[in-house]
Amino acid sequence: MSNSYGRLMIDIDGLSLSEEDILVLSNKNVGGLILFSRNYESIEQLQNLINEIYDIKKNLIISVDHEGGRVQRFHEDFTTIPSMQSLTSYAVKENDKRIFYEIAWLISTELRAVGIDLNFAPVLDIDESKSSIIGDRAFSKNVNEVIEFSSLYIDGMHEAGMKSTGKHFPGHGGVYEDSHLELVVDQRNLGDLLNEDIKPYSVLKDKLDVIMCAHVLFPEVDKKLPSYSKIWLEDTLRDKLQYKGLIFSDDLSMKGSGDKNCSKKTKQALDAGCDMALICNDRQGVLDTINFMEENNIGQSEKLSKLKNNNLLDWQDVQSNERILEIRNKLKSIRS
Repeated sequence: MSNSYGRLMIDIDGLSLSEEDILVLSNKNVGGLILFSRNYESIEQLQNLINEIYDIKKNLIISVDHEGGRVQRFHEDFTTIPSMQSLTSYAVKENDKRIFYEIAWLISTELRAVGIDLNFAPVLDIDESKSSIIGDRAFSKNVNEVIEFSSLYIDGMHEAGMKSTGKHFPGHGGVYEDSHLELVVDQRNLGDLLNEDIKPYSVLKDKLDVIMCAHVLFPEVDKKLPSYSKIWLEDTLRDKLQYKGLIFSDDLSMKGSGDKNCSKKTKQALDAGCDMALICNDRQGVLDTINFMEENNIGQSEKLSKLKNNNLLDWQDVQSNERILEIRNKLKSIRS
């Protein structure tokens, strides 16, 4: 079997696959699927859905945003995870930094037991008390705490066999606006960013498996958004930071990703150095982009195969795991 993966990651609407979903997922240019809360009802339903997906194609990276706090897609039967910032408050107060390692191991173990390959975490943004969309998703407003705690978090992910995704490069914490809804502009220069927002990526570059770009425009650095910018992806991330992992765009259907159609934005992202482009909540955009990729013979990628998790865990075994039960008990005390 070929080890190549399509360079487009898409979404689906429901709890099971529609006929159109089956057709789209079968296309060679689709190499990833991101799941949302609308795709989850129960463990059994999710496992049936994932089995249904793999009956169509094995070469798919199945991903989810499962950070904890406001961004946790699966709830029923899964452990409820606090925001990273509330965990930071606990860790500092109780001198229990190990909690980040254990929480990340637990999240990753649960996700792997239902067939998820990739969790889009940790958030490496610095909470500068300005952002409407980041806020308590960030570990801290202190860059050194963000580095220390996210490093432990990544180690916990890796122990569980889950790849890490640092987001949102080069930083989304310094602006108020939500890039889901509008174009976001940050006027800081590269020097300022290297000393603050980019520092976690610089320190953790060898631990990060994936870096996801921010839809934030930094006109002092480049007139293009990071996902479309060789200055950001090649000159800064690859050359200056010496990052060797994979690069993903954020969702190209977001308002903050620009006014062009999804086909043109996908081409820009791949040309700039993204290994995979995401299009969510825009099926017509996905269909148009697939047609564009076929017409222009956009190649597949073998590099993406390193994200695939073939060593599956058993959900029932996970539920009776003593380490997980201990972490859940600790979480109860943190929440109370």
